[in-house]
Order: sequence, then structure tokens, then C-alpha cells
Amino acid sequence: MASCSNYEQIQRLMVASRAVAEPAEAHGTLAGALCATGAYRFDDWLAEILPEGAAPGAAAMPTLRELYDATRAALHGSDMQFELLMPGDEAPIEQRTEALTLWCNGFVYGLGTSGAADPERLPGDAGEIVRDLAQIMRAGVDERAGLEANEAALAELVEFVRVGVQVVFEELGPARAPAPPPPGVSVH
Repeated sequence: MASCSNYEQIQRLMVASRAVAEPAEAHGTLAGALCATGAYRFDDWLAEILPEGAAPGAAAMPTLRELYDATRAALHGSDMQFELLMPGDEAPIEQRTEALTLWCNGFVYGLGTSGAADPERLPGDAGEIVRDLAQIMRAGVDERAGLEANEAALAELVEFVRVGVQVVFEELGPARAPAPPPPGVSVH
């Protein structure tokens, strides 16, 4: 998985490519779409995050491809190594909180564009998790609480989202599987 230290590099590359989303939101879109459909390709993701007809710059292509591949591998992996693409801890808490809200927005968008938009129709805990992510999209820094309390709350939300995405991925597994051919039809 791309490390959080790559956030600034990815942000620079996406700006240079005229991306229409922030890196956190773009990564959330990717994760949501990968949860909903096994047929989501790298080119599909680029079409979502870049202006119509635009291609990433030559410098951005390998980094975005690596992010796509690492995200796909982490979701499919059995070792719970999926991570959200977020600014590092050195970034102001307001920036990290906004990135989390954008990430959740992107995730819900990615699910929706891939056919899994209605939380009421999602299996198991997936619907409740998606409803919770919609609530997290409205998160903000509590000016009345101290920095330590805000840091703890943000860390808790990031971990909830990280684990929740993995649960959604698992529960939508049967929906991602290709449909078997109808009886009596042979596949060659």
C-alpha cells in the first residue's frame, strides 16, 4: 500500500494532471468501486478522477498505477493491511480531518457508481457501515476540545473507516463474483 508519506507526492502529481479530486477522495472512490465490482479497471478510475479525455502526465502514470495495484492487493489480501491514503500526522488536524471526510465521500461515490449505492440493499453490516461513512463525511475538528482529544477522535474514525471498508469488501464479495453462465450454456 502506498504510504502516507506519498500523499504529498501523489497530490502534486494529481494537480499536474489536472485531477478533479483530492488524493484522499480519489483513493476513496477507488476503494469503493473495487468493493462493489471486480471489473473496475485502472482506466475506469482515471476516467473518474481526471477531466474528460485527459490522461495523467508521464510522471503520474506509474505512481497512480502503483496506488491502484496496491489498493486492489490490500483489499484482496487476508492480512488486513488496507490503509487509507491520508496526509501524514505532521499535517494540521484540520487538513487530515477534511481528507477523511473527502475519503468517505469518495468511497460512497465509488460504491454508487459501481451499483452498490443503496445502504438498505447491502448485505450484513455493509449497509450500516456505509451509513456511518455518510455521517463521517460531516466530521470536523471540535474547537472546544483540546488537540489531544481531537487527535484521538480522528485516529478512532480512521481506524473505523479502515476496518469498515474491509468488512464492506468481504460482504460484497459474492456481488463482485462473475455470474455463472445459464444452465446448458457451455463456456469456451
